[in-house]
Amino acid sequence: MCPCCFAKLTSKNQLTLHKAVAGTFRGVEYFDVSIANGCIVLAPVEIQKAGAVRAKLAELNMSEADVQRAVEWARGRGP
Repeated sequence: MCPCCFAKLTSKNQLTLHKAVAGTFRGVEYFDVSIANGCIVLAPVEIQKAGAVRAKLAELNMSEADVQRAVEWARGRGP
């Protein structure tokens, strides 16, 4: 394994990633963390801000009632 592939676990249980690895994900602040086959898997996550969601709903001309119906449908409780 090359040195750029190592991550250090600190005394506070935080991982420090090598700059070359972290630099691959410019602008990413959050990662989904999971375990697969005994390995820690990090996947970049884009966090949607509430304002962006509201703007998209307005752009689509969706009302609060439309959203509620969609949620109920998705949960299997609606038509």
